[in-house]
Amino acid sequence: MLGYTNPSVSATNHLFNVVAIPSGVYRYAREGRMVWPLTWCVVAGTLPGVLVGAFVRVRYLPDPRHFKLFAAAVLLYIGGRLIWDLLRKRAAEHGAASSESRFQDLVRGHRERSGAREASGEQPLPPVRVRRFSLSAIEYEFYGELFRVRTAGVLALSLVVGIVGGIYGIGGGAIMAPFFVSVLRLPVYTVAGAALTGTCVTSFAAVAFYSAMAPFYPATSVAPDWPLGLLFGLGGMAGMYLGARCQKYVPARHIKWLLGAVLTFTAASYVWGFFRG
Repeated sequence: MLGYTNPSVSATNHLFNVVAIPSGVYRYAREGRMVWPLTWCVVAGTLPGVLVGAFVRVRYLPDPRHFKLFAAAVLLYIGGRLIWDLLRKRAAEHGAASSESRFQDLVRGHRERSGAREASGEQPLPPVRVRRFSLSAIEYEFYGELFRVRTAGVLALSLVVGIVGGIYGIGGGAIMAPFFVSVLRLPVYTVAGAALTGTCVTSFAAVAFYSAMAPFYPATSVAPDWPLGLLFGLGGMAGMYLGARCQKYVPARHIKWLLGAVLTFTAASYVWGFFRG
């Protein structure tokens, strides 16, 4: 929309992440929906990956046409994966409705138990409770339902996503969250906080890395556009907080449809622009 296609657009988007994301993370942490072991694994994997991605963006993808084609491929895969997963579930609509009803029953039961504990002077139960964190696996409960992922798998996925996110300028969270939901089958209500925290930490490193590389590429715009990034970030700060606060009231399938539609539309527009020249 703004015609901003230099490598510095990736650095500017990382700056937006640094300014905007903390408000959303604060809200998730306050509501007890942060899976901290998952968060630290995401940070450990994406941090080195995003630095590699930043170098690749500046060194090998300075041409905006090539960058748009790369971005389109990434977004089209993620958006297509989400939509395909939703269409498969729609074929078993009765089972999906039962699953949604079961989740609501779990939420109501959790609130009743937490209310009883609070009335008796005890601390209320958090929505997320970590059961196990080791080199082999991460296990946690969300409203009483148990979820388990392999630690090595999360680290490997985070590294790959970090490289892609570093190239594209999104820090990895926007790619990581759909993978957690569609591939690892984790609830969308618990992965957002981990993905956002990983994005914030890696984006901070990416902004510093892009700024440090800028003097070595004087003929190319590499450093972030600070006024633009800060202005977008201030708006994003309010949006992140409101989004984190409202997310639990929106059915997960609606969030997935919206995310899939946005990613697919953006990818299609990139492909159209590439072939138009």
